[in-house]
Amino acid sequence: MFVTFEGVDGSGKSTQARLLAEKLEAEGRDVVRTREPGGTRLGEHVRELLLHGPDMAPWAEAALFAAARAQLVNEIIRPALERGRDVVCDRFLDSSLAYQGLARGLGVERVLELNRLATGGLLPDRTFLIAVPLDEAAGRRGEDSDRFEREGRVFAEEVDRAYREVARLFPERVVVVDGGQNPEDIAQEIRGQLRDLA
Repeated sequence: MFVTFEGVDGSGKSTQARLLAEKLEAEGRDVVRTREPGGTRLGEHVRELLLHGPDMAPWAEAALFAAARAQLVNEIIRPALERGRDVVCDRFLDSSLAYQGLARGLGVERVLELNRLATGGLLPDRTFLIAVPLDEAAGRRGEDSDRFEREGRVFAEEVDRAYREVARLFPERVVVVDGGQNPEDIAQEIRGQLRDLA
């Protein structure tokens, strides 16, 4: 199965991706854990540019995310799935739908089409949106800020609303989870949600 985690920075999505991978491995499953942007040599270079590079046009940003995603799917995700391995990814195309499609105003359908082309149509089996109040997420983040975090509160609110809209648009695939709970309780809830896939 292919499972992805989404949410604003500080939501706890990376923690939940790690906990799920560990639980699946403890059950004897073969798991590949990766992240976006990144996960490949090319992807890590693109990540540095996206998170710490200069200001860029929204379509340039969307195209860079899609390029890193294309490489990740080609090099890591699709080969793992073809070998029968589970893939757990910290962010995937729903980040682009939220950040570029909605918060940047490029349009969900247009950004989705770009990413369908980049990934050969690959979609996660299940996506977990870890939802937390923005103040709580901000309190969890470290001192280092990236290009997106420096855009401030208004943009963060747009992204938060955008993620909730993505969940509304794709209810068969995106599950909203209350990220304010104890991390182990969240992890247990997520593993329960995946019983029908595994």
